[in-house]
Amino acid sequence: MWTGLARRRAQRCSGIIMRKRVLRSGVALGAGTLLASCRHAGVLDPQGPVSAAERLILLNATGIMLVVVLPVIVLTIGFAWWYRASNKAAAYRPDWSYSGQIELVVWSIPALVVILLAGVGWTSSHELDPARKLKADSAPIRIEVVSLDWKWLFIYPDEHIAAVNQLYIPVGSPIEFMLTSGSVMNAFFVPQLGSQIYTMPGMTTRLNLMADHTGDFPGFSSQFSGSGFSDMHFLVHAVSPSEFKLWLTQAQSGEPKLDEKSYGKLMQAADNAPLQTYGSVDPKLFEYIVQSTAQPLAAPHGEN
Repeated sequence: MWTGLARRRAQRCSGIIMRKRVLRSGVALGAGTLLASCRHAGVLDPQGPVSAAERLILLNATGIMLVVVLPVIVLTIGFAWWYRASNKAAAYRPDWSYSGQIELVVWSIPALVVILLAGVGWTSSHELDPARKLKADSAPIRIEVVSLDWKWLFIYPDEHIAAVNQLYIPVGSPIEFMLTSGSVMNAFFVPQLGSQIYTMPGMTTRLNLMADHTGDFPGFSSQFSGSGFSDMHFLVHAVSPSEFKLWLTQAQSGEPKLDEKSYGKLMQAADNAPLQTYGSVDPKLFEYIVQSTAQPLAAPHGEN
């Protein structure tokens, strides 16, 4: 008997120890996940005015929806507890079917939520229009973006230089992007700066962003475009104005020139394209890329 009792006590102790280990592992895993999310917060770690406004919209919309979600959760738990089988005080009314007051509450609260969300969406869609220029004390920087298989080409038309898979911008200066695609449709996205926008062959789209803080912010394509899609990422180096001028000087002293011939080699499909800088660029290259990828309109049926 004593042996069986000792065995049962040992089993209970081992079970308690195992549960503690599982609990500690769960806590460690949760903490690691939270730390990882803090290091790669993306849209929840804004580094510019556009991304900050987008995060505010996300938080406002979540708060508005929680006005309905939280009471529903509480009421569901409350109803389940009150109308449990063992509660004799709960009234059972099988003939009850309608209440005007309840209908008013049930429909008015969701209607107000939809109205509030629509107002937030309407105003923010105009204030955060990608083509809307940003106000700042410094002059804007123009950058032409071309998505290729599977790399990003950034052309600085006013500085006559270009870079592959790296983007340097000065902090506090508005960046006016003009985007197109040299192959298939893609999507340009820098989560910490905001506003994903598509790049399409034969077309141009506009995007205005700005960085408020220095740092390296990851960018990538959020549109599947082929086997090398997972390697189609780049870094945005937000630096001080003096460091930006220094980088421009270094880039302009480089030898390679980007023209139609060298662009033809660059646009060939390649995974893990290396970082590259061009010291001079054909001023009409971006127009050439847009026009060369444009599809001619087909003639209506029955016409030559």
